[in-house]
Amino acid sequence: MDKVIEKLELWRDIFIKNIPNIAIALVVLVIAYFASRNISSLINKTIGSKIKQKSVRDLVSRIASGVIFLLGLYFAMTILKFDDTLKTIVSAAGVSGIVIGLALQGTLSNTISGVVLSFRKNLNIGNWVETSGYSGEVIDINLNYFVMKEADNNMVVIPNKIILESPFKNYSLTQEMRISITCGVEYGADLEAVKKLTIETIGSKFDQKKFGKEVEFYFTEFGDSSINFLCRFWIDGERALHRWQAQSTAIIEVKKAFDKEGINIPFPMRTLEFVPNNNLNITKNNDKEGEKINDKEAEKA
Repeated sequence: MDKVIEKLELWRDIFIKNIPNIAIALVVLVIAYFASRNISSLINKTIGSKIKQKSVRDLVSRIASGVIFLLGLYFAMTILKFDDTLKTIVSAAGVSGIVIGLALQGTLSNTISGVVLSFRKNLNIGNWVETSGYSGEVIDINLNYFVMKEADNNMVVIPNKIILESPFKNYSLTQEMRISITCGVEYGADLEAVKKLTIETIGSKFDQKKFGKEVEFYFTEFGDSSINFLCRFWIDGERALHRWQAQSTAIIEVKKAFDKEGINIPFPMRTLEFVPNNNLNITKNNDKEGEKINDKEAEKA
């Protein structure tokens, strides 16, 4: 009992001696706690204009809050002279972090990719994007996946890592789009008249002056049944739907203009010729001749 009392008295003396350090450590912890709480809202306001994804903003603010609180805890333990305990905790956390990192390698990779994607200026929510064989409007960039809505209203969920490592086409980065249509005319058509009529038709339907461009027209090849050409022009658009609409309108207008001027757009024609097969008759005749020869040889025998 004397040893127990002696030990308790020793602890009392140590506690009384370290009261100033304990007080300072508690003050540091309280300051770190409130600082971590306030830094969360501050970061949300600061990066809100740059990161539109709420989940990513929350992740960044939580990481910042955790870092600030851990720094406060570190200073508090240093003040209390718990250096050995701190080293043990750090060592254990390092080993645990390696194990957890290996186990969640795919998830962490997608999370980091989501954070990187959120800072990209050339990829935002609402953009029309084509990537990894899919095309649609970007609905959400979450911490683990990328969500697109295709033209048929179906949702496509793609891991962030694939989006970050794959090339993509963003139609929304530019407000101007060049449209191309191809067609063919009969060999007997006046090619100069065809070129002039096509340029006038497209130019009257799609104004090129505001782009500082002109309708481009090129004859491309001598086809099997037509002389083919390529026509290119510019429109205001930032989605694949705008391209399809412009192509459809251009094809309708060119077809109307050609029909009005009597210009024929040929289509491939194929002629099938059936030749009688005489091999069967020849075979039969040969068989009959062979039978006659055998009969004659039998009569001679």
